[in-house]
Order: sequence, then C-alpha cells, then structure tokens
Amino acid sequence: MDELHLHLVVNHLPIIFPIVGIIILLIGIFTKSEVTKRNSYFIFILGAITSMVAMGTGEGAEDSATKIAGLSENLIKKHEEVSEIFAALTYVLGIISLVALIASFRNSVISKYAPFLVGILAVVALFFAQKAGTTGGEIRHTEIRTGQEFDYRNYEGNGPASKSDKHDD
Repeated sequence: MDELHLHLVVNHLPIIFPIVGIIILLIGIFTKSEVTKRNSYFIFILGAITSMVAMGTGEGAEDSATKIAGLSENLIKKHEEVSEIFAALTYVLGIISLVALIASFRNSVISKYAPFLVGILAVVALFFAQKAGTTGGEIRHTEIRTGQEFDYRNYEGNGPASKSDKHDD
C-alpha cells in the first residue's frame, strides 16, 4: 500500500468525525447530558488525529498522483490549499475539545460555554470539510467538477438519460 492508497483510505475520516461529533454534541446540549457532550469532544479529538494522518499522507499521495496521466496539477493544488485550512481548523477544534473535555471533568465554569464554542467551530470546520472533500473528488471524478457538464448519456453503458432523449430517426 503506497501513500496514495493510504491517503484515499483515511481521507474520509476527518470529514466524517465532525459530522458525527456535531450530531452527538447537539444531543448532549438538548438533553443536558455532560457525558454525551464529552463523547462529542472525544470524537472531535479523533477527527483532529485522523486529519493529521490524512495530511501526513497527502504529500506522498500528491507525488504519486502527478504521475497518473490525465490528472490536473491545478486541481491537486486547489485541494491541497483547502485541505490545509480544513486541517488547521480540525487541529484547533481538537485542542479546544480537549480543553472542554478537561473542563467538563473538573466541573469548571468553562464547561458551561464550551459546547457552544466547540459547536460553532465544528460547523465552520464542516464547511471546509465539504470544500476539501469536493476538491479532492474533483481530481479524479470529472462528473463532479464545478463548471463542467457531465453527459451521463454518453457515459459507457448508461444509454439514454430518459425516454424523451431517445430519437427515432
């Protein structure tokens, strides 16, 4: 398994963890369950760790990807730039979640406001997660590239898009 393959295996985790973390955090806020909030903090910390792994394999993945014919270096650079912002946000989210987790165990006054700060930062990180995921997907998946129309009718094996597209000549 080379770094490109490893990157493709782990790169979805930093995107999934904030989604799951926000859901659990909202449950914790609405149920006023400190244990549930702690679980969400732990998930955000795991998200930061997986983001480190994804970023660590990214450079090697870039080196391997540029050797594949037909891949755009501009798209790879765009993905790298957005991913760096997303990674930085997940690192900050992980650190703040660690502080919130410790504050929660110590029953500190910070733990009263921490879920809201963590939640806002998680939503911002999730915005960049979507951008990182989309730009990463655009590298190999031409059908999702912005500004380009993908003709599914001419895609191998699909046939006409609908019955109205059939032409009886």
